[in-house]
Amino acid sequence: MSIFTRLWQSPARREFVLNVAFVGLFALILVGVVLGTVLPSRHKELEIQDSVAESSDSSSSLVEYFEDVFVAEVFSGTSPAELGSMDVQSELSSGSSLPPAHVTTPVSSNIHLQTAGATTPAVGSHASSLLPASLESVYASSESEIPPSESSSQEPAFWGLTYSPYNDDGSCADINTVSAQLRKVATVACNIRLYSTDCSQLRNALQAIGSSNISMVIHAGIWISDGASRMQSDLDEFVAAAKLYDSSLIKGVSVGNEDVSKGMSEATLVGYINQVRARLQTEGLGHIPVYTTEQDAHFTRALAAASDLIQINVHTVFDPVFTNIAASVRSVIQRANAVKSNIAGNKPVRIGETGWSSAGNTGPSPLTLANEIAYAQKFKCAADAANYEYFYFEAKDAVWKHGQAVAEQNFGIFDSTYAAKFDFGVLLSCEQGKNWMKSVLPLI
Repeated sequence: MSIFTRLWQSPARREFVLNVAFVGLFALILVGVVLGTVLPSRHKELEIQDSVAESSDSSSSLVEYFEDVFVAEVFSGTSPAELGSMDVQSELSSGSSLPPAHVTTPVSSNIHLQTAGATTPAVGSHASSLLPASLESVYASSESEIPPSESSSQEPAFWGLTYSPYNDDGSCADINTVSAQLRKVATVACNIRLYSTDCSQLRNALQAIGSSNISMVIHAGIWISDGASRMQSDLDEFVAAAKLYDSSLIKGVSVGNEDVSKGMSEATLVGYINQVRARLQTEGLGHIPVYTTEQDAHFTRALAAASDLIQINVHTVFDPVFTNIAASVRSVIQRANAVKSNIAGNKPVRIGETGWSSAGNTGPSPLTLANEIAYAQKFKCAADAANYEYFYFEAKDAVWKHGQAVAEQNFGIFDSTYAAKFDFGVLLSCEQGKNWMKSVLPLI
């Protein structure tokens, strides 16, 4: 007879076994209930955490897609399917190499043509220049955030615009034309950047702003790419114009534009900067900041030491890899942060040029009006959030750059007749943009 049979035949032992079995079964049921309650709750909590952690990737794609559709239909005529397949891609991880240079090269006193230079690495591409947390919501938003019907005149769309006063045939615009154009520009920006004093452009701009009471200030330029003689003539004209009109409207002067990128020695450029500063001090114009403008990869500590502020050109539209518009904007901010951390010291950093062409080809970046709008809106939000002053490139399409690539002629936010290429209502404040998207997403 087995031990189990003997145990079962004894009433007392049988009762003991049944009690043990009952207690064990009850314990198993209790454990099951607890696990069934706790584990799903914990799983849901982890799902929520994952959702929050991945919001800038997963929700970004959805939002960007639907706003791509909106921009394509309203502004450019590009079909939603075309724009969706073009821009809805994975997020850029970090950084990018510096694109071929966007270099302005005058071939005469009043015609400036642009060429592309060599690809060089970005400054501080591995430096501590992560995007501020305050910008994450900007990049999680769509490629264009505001419906055009909600135009606002509360503030200028841009901090600044680059402005070139040349007619379509390359000739110099007269004072009446400059005045009319600046009144148009003033609806979008209250700071303009000039590159030279040729065509009496500084003189005309000062006169137009003063006589027409335009709400605008000037950040002037002295052209040095053609050597000392051109630099001297520009400097003489700068001094004459500043003394003839209200010099308080001149908030700075850039000595050159990307000249180290074009091959000028650092020592020569520093010499020009010091020469201009000394002349202005002698002429009683020492209140005007003097600096140079250079690509971020070529802005050295020596140039920073010679400059009153750091002005860099950053054009991701020429990058060898394109992910999406948000990533292209993110790269601009990261590269500006790298210059601020590694080069600038305690001097302010300003973005002297950035923009997106609406036509042509610069490589993998898709050049469409929809993407120009998207880039303008996202960059404005990112620069504002990061507290960068900037000049958006550029005011009008540069049809006067005869013989140059189509892309070089289509960076303007106005066409060559100064008709707006899109409704600037799309550039309303970022907060309004986010509110608009919040109202749209629940309907999707």
